[in-house]
Amino acid sequence: MGSWIKRWNQQPAPFTSLVQRHRHPSNHLSNGAPFPFPQNPPPPPPPPLCPPRRNRLTTMDPPHFTPSSSNLTAEQKLRVQFNQSLANAKRNLKICADRVSKSNSGKGLGVLKLEQLLVEESWMEAIPGEFKKSYAKKLSEFVESEMQSSIPIFPPQHMIFNALNSTPFDKVKAVIIGQDPYHGPGQAMGLSFSVPQGIKTPSSLINIYKELQQDLGCSIPSHGNLERWAVQGVLLLNAVLTVRQHQANSHAKKGWEQFTDSVIETISKKRTGVVFLLWGNYAQAKSRLIDENKHHILKAAHPSGLSAHRGFFGCRHFSRTNKILEEAETIPIDWQL
Repeated sequence: MGSWIKRWNQQPAPFTSLVQRHRHPSNHLSNGAPFPFPQNPPPPPPPPLCPPRRNRLTTMDPPHFTPSSSNLTAEQKLRVQFNQSLANAKRNLKICADRVSKSNSGKGLGVLKLEQLLVEESWMEAIPGEFKKSYAKKLSEFVESEMQSSIPIFPPQHMIFNALNSTPFDKVKAVIIGQDPYHGPGQAMGLSFSVPQGIKTPSSLINIYKELQQDLGCSIPSHGNLERWAVQGVLLLNAVLTVRQHQANSHAKKGWEQFTDSVIETISKKRTGVVFLLWGNYAQAKSRLIDENKHHILKAAHPSGLSAHRGFFGCRHFSRTNKILEEAETIPIDWQL
């Protein structure tokens, strides 16, 4: 991202040298008149949407850099913002992990109430009282009971609200809706379509990478961790946030859908200009919750191996999302992982 910002801010070639050459006697016509002087320099080339890897946002900036520093370039300011967002996400994750750890070390069974696992303040302010509703209390009791059973539940407790804890409410730029978490050991990490580094990339995510490469020319990463998208403002939200091991949809219709519908409706009502990427019929059914007069909805087939060739490949949702954001004078997403 930084490379095109540099080129965009660079001035054209100095006009002084052009003027000097223009005035030189050798550059005059036979009648003594000078050659016509070019009035408008050519426009700068359009910025690439997937910048070279060496110029991507990194976490290597000195700690003394702050967005208010007058000597920062636009690229450095972007890096600072990214690092701050990443630090906030990791801080929230650590708070949840510490709470679970303390619960495990006590006399209890190490199972927390759901409301103790949502720690991002912006979301707590955006959906106040949601956990006090009767459906949410029943949902919390159900999840607590499942956590105490002999069947493993995914994702781990501290990652149940990873999507909300990683992407603050006021920072949401785009939303990618999934169905329920991956149900294999070690796969689910609380972000739709994402798996931790070291875990085999699922087929749906591989197809997402293929479309991203075709759309923007991004290289296909060797891992499936989408945390970089989340901290840039892409809310990776599953409709159901927990699942039993090897039992897809086992926690469906237990209250999670009502909770995540509330999240989507809150974004629709309280924010403007958010891009919703709805892949597949299940996600597209959520369009009823979104005010299309205030937001942007992009629809395509699901990226699974069964349906990717029926409308996901070629949808160009990543470049279209960035175009929408840029037109709204919002910093686009660096989709390269």
